[in-house]
Amino acid sequence: MEAPAALEVVPLVEPADGIPPVTVTLEALAQVVAAFAAGTGPVAVDAERASGYRYGQATYLVQLRREGAGTALIDPIALPDLSSLSEALVGVEWVLHASSQDLPGLSEQGLFPSRVFDTEVGARLLGLDRVGLGAVVAELLGLGLAKEHSAVDWSTRPLPEDWLRYAALDVEVLVELREVMADRLAEAGKAEWAAQEFEALRTAPPAPPRIDPWRRVSGLHVIRDARRLAVVRELWTTRDENARHRDISPGRVLPDYAIVAAAQAMPRTVDQLTALAAFSGKGARRRAALWQQAIDRGLTTPEGELPSVRGPRTDAPPPPRAWADRDPAAAARLAAARGVVTALSVQHHIPVENLLQPDLLRRLCWSPPATLDTAAITAVLTAGGARPWQVELLSAELADGFVTLK
Repeated sequence: MEAPAALEVVPLVEPADGIPPVTVTLEALAQVVAAFAAGTGPVAVDAERASGYRYGQATYLVQLRREGAGTALIDPIALPDLSSLSEALVGVEWVLHASSQDLPGLSEQGLFPSRVFDTEVGARLLGLDRVGLGAVVAELLGLGLAKEHSAVDWSTRPLPEDWLRYAALDVEVLVELREVMADRLAEAGKAEWAAQEFEALRTAPPAPPRIDPWRRVSGLHVIRDARRLAVVRELWTTRDENARHRDISPGRVLPDYAIVAAAQAMPRTVDQLTALAAFSGKGARRRAALWQQAIDRGLTTPEGELPSVRGPRTDAPPPPRAWADRDPAAAARLAAARGVVTALSVQHHIPVENLLQPDLLRRLCWSPPATLDTAAITAVLTAGGARPWQVELLSAELADGFVTLK
């Protein structure tokens, strides 16, 4: 199919109906609910968080737009229970961009969609080079959507007018974008693939708690002994508790590089700690005693309670770089499987990671079924959460690829 000609991009600077007032009272919410219940067609939905500013991923603004109802901006801090709006939209398709980021927070407000259309996932299935909302709107609609306020502190009150304008514009053309994208997905024979992906997003369970979340400290790879890891663990835990209590992003309380620097230096006193460049700032110095107490706990952790240098035991395969030495046959299977997935990615213009979750592919190759035929591979992929379209596309091709290894 020949690619459509590029559209001339026209800046989108003002919402069609102006900037609506922010809904902050139960009376105003009731009016929004009635308007959206009487509207027609899909509803565009977006949410703004304060990532990098506040602790966690709470939603600080909810935006919606529907034909016949216009645009609504709702403050979920003033109105934490939006279940009445969700009930008014039962059976209505919700159009979101990158819904996996917004749906968990929206659920905390009692907002649960009956159906979802995700324009980011649709863009990936279409093989678009860039899948951010601004880029997709420009490519498919020829409209320029400014994104300069995407990373601001949305917990700010009152919200500035230019931020509200940005928020209203984010849902201004989502439904129109959905219509164009749906047509392209149908033309490409990918409409059913998209529907399965959207439903998987809608019904995805909450992410399980991370094992040893402190191990995600940036730069941890330079720490190679258990005692220093114990210091990292204690500093991370203390920082997390402090950040949660103050409702501040942990990185603003104490950056990761400071945690790593302390673990490398192993200071024994507050003076030694504040002599480190990473702890020379006012914020770090103000709580230097708190950080030194955490370091002291790490320094005195009993030997039997020190964290493993290798990390927690899981059922995940080892890093692929180690496969050639540990299991050459598994390494050969992974190379063959990657070749199959890459070829299909090129053929169907879909990113490799959207054809099949990389972790599932590694698990198949590291711990294969007794027979690597189509039926057995189908069972493994299905049990691992692959969608039917992925199973249908990949199972036989992978089985053929594995045959060449015998």
